[in-house]
Amino acid sequence: MIPWFQNLPLWVTALPMLGALLLLFVPKEQRRTFELGALLITVVDFALSVPLWFQYDRASAAVQWVTKLSWIPSIGVNFHIGMDGISLVLFLLTTFIGFIAVWCSFTAIEERHKEYYIWILVMQFTMLGVFICQDMFLFYLFWELMLVPMYFLIAIWGGPQKLYAAIKLFLYTLAGSVLMLVAILAIYFLQHKTTGSYNFGIAEFQAMAPVIAKQTSTFQILLCLAFFLGFAIKVPMFPFHTWLPDAHVQAPTAGSVILAGILLKMGTYGFVRFLLPIVPDATKVLMPWFLALTLIGVIYGALVAMIQKDIKKLVAYSSVSHLGLCMLGIFALNPNGIMGGIFQMLNHGISTSALFLLVGIVYERRHTRMIADYSGVSKQMPVYATIFMIMTMSSIGLPGLNGFIGEFAILQGAFQARPWWAVAATSGIILGAAYMLWLFQRVMFGPLDPASAKMKDLNAREIAYFAPLVVAAFWIGLYPKPVMDILKEPVAKLVRQVDPTFFDREQLERTQALARQQGMRAMEAPAVHAAPADHAAPAAVPGHAPAPGGGGH
Repeated sequence: MIPWFQNLPLWVTALPMLGALLLLFVPKEQRRTFELGALLITVVDFALSVPLWFQYDRASAAVQWVTKLSWIPSIGVNFHIGMDGISLVLFLLTTFIGFIAVWCSFTAIEERHKEYYIWILVMQFTMLGVFICQDMFLFYLFWELMLVPMYFLIAIWGGPQKLYAAIKLFLYTLAGSVLMLVAILAIYFLQHKTTGSYNFGIAEFQAMAPVIAKQTSTFQILLCLAFFLGFAIKVPMFPFHTWLPDAHVQAPTAGSVILAGILLKMGTYGFVRFLLPIVPDATKVLMPWFLALTLIGVIYGALVAMIQKDIKKLVAYSSVSHLGLCMLGIFALNPNGIMGGIFQMLNHGISTSALFLLVGIVYERRHTRMIADYSGVSKQMPVYATIFMIMTMSSIGLPGLNGFIGEFAILQGAFQARPWWAVAATSGIILGAAYMLWLFQRVMFGPLDPASAKMKDLNAREIAYFAPLVVAAFWIGLYPKPVMDILKEPVAKLVRQVDPTFFDREQLERTQALARQQGMRAMEAPAVHAAPADHAAPAAVPGHAPAPGGGGH
């Protein structure tokens, strides 16, 4: 691999921060410079990240594009970055959503443009940093830093209750982060006690799993709970979800897009990267409780979404349900379930980001998000209604669109692990279809209300930033193989870390099934193929051809 390409993930991560620093020197009156400058930076950032998709070695589960430099050797901290397939998919999703979030802000933001676009770029930098880190210290640094720009995006450019929502978001996620830090330090000191050295490397932390498994059950359970709470708040899982609807409703449109598209994925990523590989035994012990919270979240989120009067709050509660479904797949602890869970993280980032953009469009035109205030919108805005319909179908998992692939894999994995999990989760999927279709029917059909009759359909800029999302929804739905190929080996590696005998058992079951099948064929063979003894054909004489028809003379 050529040197510049080896460091490409680092340059993609650093570019938004470098762009933010450049924009600091631009006079605040130059609004258009900030808009176009931030858009150019994020578009270039996405373009630079695309080659990573093609250069990734899909046959390997190893971390690729590795850069490792000694940073703080006295405490075992290295500047260690790299990505496997799971990180790569979320890294590319972040660069993809980034330029859309900037582009949709051109008319939505009317004040303090300089600070706004700088915070958007800083947010992009911190989110990308989370996905490339291979050092726990560095990971925790980016994990905490990304709270700062999101806090300001909501607190300055949010709705009437913006301070309440921003502080609630900050306090909830900070509480979870502190618990996660306690777990990290516990493993850090246990590592020193065991090996005599300090190392914050993620691979070294994962290698501590057999040592952790030998500790007391209390230690393992507390360690597992600390990680669980840190990540469950970020997902968010029930009952730690209460900050999410407030944050979504009060955030500006781009804030909601980033929050739903990327930020929530940090929690599910944490489960995959840390909880399952580091404390698999304690996770299995607590699994009934984790699953109970997951299934409650799937159904509860759907039911609460159904009764919402605010479109944005409805989409926010739908995220609680959909991400609960992602967690169900991950907690299945088998390849189909984990693959489906990660795949659905990607799908949710596409479909829910689009839904928040759609809410922002009508809010800019009418300054209301109440469902009752809209009727017959499809008559006035047919292009808008078409995109709304596509993304609604994507969200509810219509075959041919991206949501179907993830949901199918999750249910397949859940059914393999425990059939009743899949049955319970299916009710949440059915409810999801109900509230989304009901929302579409109320807003798009019926008589056109006078206020909606004054709204204009999507302009060229709006169509342009929706187009990539629509294309992605169809592409993944019709041809998911490229994404699955990237995830296959890292998912298999994760399953081996959680359950080292899983694939051996699976191979044994296949061998036994094949043996049973061959045994049944052997039992049927005499009746089906053997001819009666008195009608057997005569043996051929060497050098003589058999008589025509196979009979005697």
